[in-house]
Amino acid sequence: MFTGIIEEIGQIMSIQATADAIALTIQASKVLEDVQLGDSIAVNGVCLTVTTFTSKSFTADVMPETIDATSLRSLSRGSVVNLERAMAANGRFGGHIVSGHVDGVGTLLRKTPKGNAVYVDIQLPKELAAQCIHKGSICIDGISLTIFNVTDTSVTVSLIPHTYAETILSKKQVGDIVNIECDLFGKYVQHFLAQRQASSNISRDFLTQHGF
Repeated sequence: MFTGIIEEIGQIMSIQATADAIALTIQASKVLEDVQLGDSIAVNGVCLTVTTFTSKSFTADVMPETIDATSLRSLSRGSVVNLERAMAANGRFGGHIVSGHVDGVGTLLRKTPKGNAVYVDIQLPKELAAQCIHKGSICIDGISLTIFNVTDTSVTVSLIPHTYAETILSKKQVGDIVNIECDLFGKYVQHFLAQRQASSNISRDFLTQHGF
């Protein structure tokens, strides 16, 4: 479990394909302070498991399907990535509950300076936009952010100067893809309501016919 508060920016040292996975070696420092084999580290919001590490880097295996389905596919040697260790049981929730299980990718539409902040518009697939609400939480490339506007196909988030400077969103350009994880609780509520509606005889037409 993560909170979407980025601890540091790492850099891809190598990407190596193996028989059934892709191994990412990432240069880092802070997230390695107490690292152990098998620890979870979110890389651009994707929960990965540490398989080897040194004092200056760690390696994690990524399934080809994960590479294809996330923004990790855009990485190359030298790319920078957001890093966050899994939250300790006695840690603080500075952001919101983040699982590290990416729901899909969005596309950066525009960046607009607003006072001391930067508004960022992200285009989303309709099924992901449907899970977003005004003033709700969203995780973009592992960053916990608040939604300031939502349409059928996009969300707008605002980044304060610290978040903008200390994460890779400052380096993203229009057209770049980003990982999206929608609010965990919202996804459960949407699923349960859909299941209940599917098993109920009460439909919108039924309610209309009976004066509702």
